[in-house]
Amino acid sequence: MVASEAAPFAKTGGLADVVSALPRALARFGHAVDVVIPRYRGITTGERLGHVTVPDVDGPIDVSIDAVEHDGVRTLFVDHPGYYDRPHLYGVGNDDYADNAARFACLARAAIAWGAAAPEPYAVVHAHDWQAGLVPVLLRRGGGVGALRDAAAIFTIHNLAYQGLFDASWLGRLGLDADLVHMSALEYWGRISFLKGGIVFSRFVTTVSPQYAREIQTREFGFGFDGILRSRAHDLVGILNGIDYDHWNPARDPYLSVPYDASRLDGKDAAKRQLLELVGLPAGDDDRCRPLVGLISRMVDQKGFDLLAELADELPRLEASCVLLGTGERRYEDLWRDVAARYPDRIAVRIGFDEALAHRIEAGADLFLMPSRFEPCGLNQMYSLRYGTVPVVRATGGLADTVRDVDAATGEGTGFTFAEASAAALLAALRRALARYRDPAAWRRIQLAGMRQDFSWDASARQYAALYERAYNK
Repeated sequence: MVASEAAPFAKTGGLADVVSALPRALARFGHAVDVVIPRYRGITTGERLGHVTVPDVDGPIDVSIDAVEHDGVRTLFVDHPGYYDRPHLYGVGNDDYADNAARFACLARAAIAWGAAAPEPYAVVHAHDWQAGLVPVLLRRGGGVGALRDAAAIFTIHNLAYQGLFDASWLGRLGLDADLVHMSALEYWGRISFLKGGIVFSRFVTTVSPQYAREIQTREFGFGFDGILRSRAHDLVGILNGIDYDHWNPARDPYLSVPYDASRLDGKDAAKRQLLELVGLPAGDDDRCRPLVGLISRMVDQKGFDLLAELADELPRLEASCVLLGTGERRYEDLWRDVAARYPDRIAVRIGFDEALAHRIEAGADLFLMPSRFEPCGLNQMYSLRYGTVPVVRATGGLADTVRDVDAATGEGTGFTFAEASAAALLAALRRALARYRDPAAWRRIQLAGMRQDFSWDASARQYAALYERAYNK
C-alpha cells in the first residue's frame, strides 16, 4: 500500500486511520502487507533498509528507505528530508506546498522502485488518494518489473474533492511522458490530475462506502469527475470503511474514568460528568439530565458548517447543551468562539485537535451531530454508535450506509437522518432526536441498537481481499 499518511506516524484525517487499520486486519487473515509513506518530520522510529535512486526535477536523487514492523505489518518510510522534513504534511494553512507534485511523485517512484527490487513478488499494489495517484501510472508505464511484474493496481478514492491538480508542465519536469497530457490519461481541463491517473490506470477503483460510489458518478457529487467515473462504473467498488475496535471501545477506553458497554451503561453518565467538567459546562445532577450534543469536525462547508452557522442563535435556545471540537476556516472558528462566549452555560468550543477529548466527547455526549453536505464514509458516526451516542446525520455517502433513521411509529433505528442540505432540515432532525431523548426507554433502545452494530475492519478487509484476488486474476 502507498499513501501519504498512516496512523500513528502521520495523520491529518480518516485516511491515516484506514491505512493503519486495513493492513492490520489483512495481516490477521494471513496476508503480508507493506505500507509505504513519507518520513515526515517527527517520525523517529524505523531502521535503515537501503536506498533507491529515482528521477527528480533536477536529475536523479538517492532516497533512503527505513522500516518498522508492528502487528504483522511492515511500514516503509521514504526518507528525503528536502521534501518531507517540513512542519506540515501538505502545506501551511490553506496553502499547499508549491512542489507537492514533486514531493508525491518522489513517494510514488520510490515505492515502485523499492517494490520492484523486493526479493518476493507482490500480488497487488494498493494506492490511496491523489498523493499516490502516480503509482498505478508508473506501474503501467515501465514500473511493472521484477517483484512487481504481475502486480495488479488498486486505487482508492477517500475524498473526490481533492484531485491533485497541477500545471501540465510538471510532467516534463518530473521526467514523465508528454503523451500523458491526454484526456484518456492525466489531462484535466488543460492541467494534469494525479487523482485521474489513479482512476484511469488501475484495474479496480474503490471508494469508502457503497453510497458514495453511487454518488460520485453524479454531477452533484462528482466534482467534474463523474463522467470519468461512469466510464469505469464496472470497475468501481464501494467498500465501507471499518473502525478500529481496539482503539474505539468504551469497555476499555483508557481516556474514560468508568468503562462501559451495552450490558452496563452506567459508565456513560460518569463520562458525561467528566466531559462537562472538563469543558467547563455545568455538571450538576439537573445539568446532566439535559441532553448533550457533541461535534468533532473540520470546520468547513463540506462538514455542514454553513448550515450550522445559520443556526448559531437557534441552537443555544434548544433544551440541550453542545460541545464542539475542531479546527478549520477562521470565520467558523471565530463564530463558534463568539457563540460559546455568549452562552457559556450551554456551548463549549475547543479549537484544535485533542485525541483524549475526542474520545471523551464520543463517550460523554448523548447525541453526535454530522450535518455533512457530502461524506465519503465518515468514522465519527460509527464511533458514536459504538459508544451509545446517537448520531444525527445528513443521509449522504457513508452516513446513509451506517445510520438507520428511527421510525416514528415503531421506534426502530440507530439514529436520526435528514435528506435536504438545509438548516431547516438539520434543525428538524435535531428536534426529533431531542423529543425522543425525553423518553428514556425509547432512547435506551436506540442506543443499544447502535451499540450492537458491527463496523469492525474484518468485514471490510474480507471484501478487499476478495477484490485483490479478482484484480490479480483479471
